[in-house]
Amino acid sequence: MRRLQRITEAEVIAEFLKSEFHHDEFHHYHKRFESLVFQADVTNAAENALRRALLYRRRGHMWHELPNDTEWCEIEIEPQDLKLIRVFSRAQWRQIANGSFLLLDVAERIRTWRFTGRVQSCVTKVQAISQSLRRGDDLGCALLIGVDESNALTILEGNHRLTAALLECDNVPQNQLRVLCGFSPHMHECCWYKTNLSTLWHYAKNRLKNLFNDEVDILKCDERQTKRSRSPSE
Repeated sequence: MRRLQRITEAEVIAEFLKSEFHHDEFHHYHKRFESLVFQADVTNAAENALRRALLYRRRGHMWHELPNDTEWCEIEIEPQDLKLIRVFSRAQWRQIANGSFLLLDVAERIRTWRFTGRVQSCVTKVQAISQSLRRGDDLGCALLIGVDESNALTILEGNHRLTAALLECDNVPQNQLRVLCGFSPHMHECCWYKTNLSTLWHYAKNRLKNLFNDEVDILKCDERQTKRSRSPSE
């Protein structure tokens, strides 16, 4: 694995939000914030604050669990690194994984097993992304988290895309799928990386603490952004 360059948290949030913005939670924000999401200026502090607030609308419970000292890098995944990568164990992925969340094992199951119901819908999505890779489409970003390059990495965002990459070419095509990774020596304290009673208790407390803040934060950030954009002409 090679670290290609350091990435700011603001850029990571901007990329994450792009992949999330189609969900129903953002329905009321599509028209107003589309350009802010898809033409992100990560040097603009006010825009960064608003993108963070928007992301927290759907993924705040996830982002709050990342250690404060997380450092983000763009990385290049090499074939020998694949044995370290685990899919994020949520929803239908638990059934696909059947006990092993290693990306290599999950891709092999999708390649060789037959699934039904909601799980089949997930598999169909992976297969469709595989076809997009074959056409040469740009798939955006995938986000990983880990302690360092020598230990296991968990996919925070991009289960479908990374699995599709292995179905198509047994590796991750860097020219079609950018991979960002957050490293922290305290990542084992994050429930998304290591699930145990301690990390789940921390998650529960954070979830309750921030349960009603997301909508308010969006409104406050939008109000500040509007005031700043108007100030030169007033």
